[in-house]
Amino acid sequence: MTRLDLLSFLRKHRLGVLSTVSPAGEPEAAVVGIAITDQLEIIFDTLDSTRKCVNLRRSPKIAFVIGWDNEITVQYEGVADEPKGGELDRVKEAYFVTYPGGRERQNWAGITHFRVRPKWVRYSDFNTPLPIVEFSEDDLAGRNFV
Repeated sequence: MTRLDLLSFLRKHRLGVLSTVSPAGEPEAAVVGIAITDQLEIIFDTLDSTRKCVNLRRSPKIAFVIGWDNEITVQYEGVADEPKGGELDRVKEAYFVTYPGGRERQNWAGITHFRVRPKWVRYSDFNTPLPIVEFSEDDLAGRNFV
């Protein structure tokens, strides 16, 4: 699998199941609209009053499940942040390609964008002889990525 293959699969999907942990330590999940940058970052917007936003600011580790196409899926784990300045502009533009309506939400009070940088990705395709491909942070940075 190449970086382009993985990017193509991720970009086919506009929704991901996001998993976080509540302040009480309980698992939580939400379906969120996602966009993918060329750097394999996941971008989404939310209101800063939401529980997922509060939880991510407290503990930025995050996991997603993306896609379930004919027994193909991606599990994605990373660390979230809220970029500022030019980085925020870059990720917002990537997000607006997928969600043009996101520009209108810029007028909402408390809207914020999260970027999730990948630490580990597992691509599972149970239709192939080698059904699972795992990528570490070093692989995803391009050093070992085919």
